[in-house]
Amino acid sequence: MGDDESGGYTVDEALSSVGFGAFQGLALVFAGIGCFSDAMEITLLSFIGPALESEWSLSPTEESLLSTAVFGGMLVGAYFMGFIADAYGRRVGIRCVAMVTFAAGLLSAFSPDYKSLVVLRFLVGLGAAGGHVFLAWFLEFIPTSNRGAWILVLSFSWIIGELLEASLAWIIMPRWGWRWLLALTSVPSLVVLLLSNSAPESPRYLAMRGRTNEADRVLGKIALINQKELPAGCLVSDHHQTVQADEENFASDETCLLPSSRSKRRGVEKWLGSISQLFSSDLLWTTLLSWILFIAYTFAYYGIQLMISALSSDQSDCRSLSIHVEKGSLYVNVFITCLAELPALLLATLLVERLGRKCCMEILTMLALVFILPLLSHHKATVTTALLVSSRMFLSAAFTTLSLYAKEVYPTCVRGSGFGLASGMGRIGGMICPLVGVALVRGCHQTLAVVLFGIVILISGIGVLFYPLETKGRGLKDVVSNTNQP
Repeated sequence: MGDDESGGYTVDEALSSVGFGAFQGLALVFAGIGCFSDAMEITLLSFIGPALESEWSLSPTEESLLSTAVFGGMLVGAYFMGFIADAYGRRVGIRCVAMVTFAAGLLSAFSPDYKSLVVLRFLVGLGAAGGHVFLAWFLEFIPTSNRGAWILVLSFSWIIGELLEASLAWIIMPRWGWRWLLALTSVPSLVVLLLSNSAPESPRYLAMRGRTNEADRVLGKIALINQKELPAGCLVSDHHQTVQADEENFASDETCLLPSSRSKRRGVEKWLGSISQLFSSDLLWTTLLSWILFIAYTFAYYGIQLMISALSSDQSDCRSLSIHVEKGSLYVNVFITCLAELPALLLATLLVERLGRKCCMEILTMLALVFILPLLSHHKATVTTALLVSSRMFLSAAFTTLSLYAKEVYPTCVRGSGFGLASGMGRIGGMICPLVGVALVRGCHQTLAVVLFGIVILISGIGVLFYPLETKGRGLKDVVSNTNQP
């Protein structure tokens, strides 16, 4: 739009012309390192708890508090890091995520006592929750035609991170202990921090902020690397938004952590503006529905995972319900469980551009429900395990597709904030599911637990139907106005 009168082209038209090439391949690697570094920090919770329980004589409550602290940090950090990316740029958001995650993760390895470790792991959660900033950054370099499939390909990096952490723990923990594992797990975040100096700012973000000359230069570099040409003319904005010159807002990409009183005041104004846009008439329904779905998917996903763990645990008093697990096989179990998510994610990658985001989510969610319902009656341990892992697998793929949809449905100006707030709300589901799911399973109420998770999954499937639009094949919006119009 706009090129008929001005002879110019939009960001979407430029990205379509340069296609998916060498530049996007490099961007995929960079964003992938960011995603799997966050996955590693979360996955290591499965390994350090038992080691600390033995070394520091922790109670079960104290051991659980380590995970709760991380989820608490993620609850805050998901929105906070997203807001930074929206207000100060994707590169600044990426640097803040990498800096906080690396510093807190490395310092965790030198924790002198339990309290300091809990505080530092909270900060790790604060940083790791910003992993969605990498997704937003990568998303804004991808042509519309195959955007969904490539974002799901990027999601494979999360599973790679889980597998890498399980392998690293398997090697490190028996030989050198948990401190070395924490230190080495922080290394990928350092790599991201160093590479971020070479990562370009999103041209879509620059154009939305009125920095069209900078956006045009970035698009020119992409075209050069991909050995393609941009459309004739100059870059033009495809929306009408008055934005203050970014020389005021971006005095430096490096100063986000040390603001002046003036920039603090401007930061508060941006925060209030972000919140008001998320609850505007155009986005209110999308925002509230996203909260519900993120809470439901997170509750069901972690609930099923905890159900697997509880049935596998020697602490289970329900012998008839237990899943036999060989002693010392924790690393193998985590590795296999994470590996099992690959087939469903591959299915989602194949379906998301063919059937659309909503249909893909619906199919995967219903498959998760189909596989958990047989557990209303008791089965052999192998069957129970297969059904639980299969349900978790399809639920994970549906959740990943939801993350893609939420990234696309929010406009550029609030993409990080909107997704971050929804993701943060989802952590509430992750924090309360142990109180419900594990208690029911260890209390020998498997049928009731299955009913509960089945209802939550069904609610998720119904909720998907109420999303206002399908984002397949649609260009990304930059501003809130008319966001939900077909």
